[in-house]
Amino acid sequence: MNPMSVEERLALNKFELDEGHPHILVNHEICREKCTLQPCLFVCPAKLYSEQNGEIIVEWAGCLECGTCQVACDYEALTWHYPRGTFGINYRYG
Repeated sequence: MNPMSVEERLALNKFELDEGHPHILVNHEICREKCTLQPCLFVCPAKLYSEQNGEIIVEWAGCLECGTCQVACDYEALTWHYPRGTFGINYRYG
């Protein structure tokens, strides 16, 4: 039996989206004025952060709810909290 890759294991997870209620918000003003390293682009294990037209964009719907991005953000430009009850990720491996 071959072990599953990380991508294969992540694909088993199920996400219950709370449309219109993102649990991650980016303060673009703080990002532009203070942040030069942009650690959120590199630390997210699900690779949800990207830069588009000079602004940090987060695809919060695929969040693994680890909180790594909030810890890595030195300027408190991210507002992160767990999704409301019954929403968010349902881990289905292990």
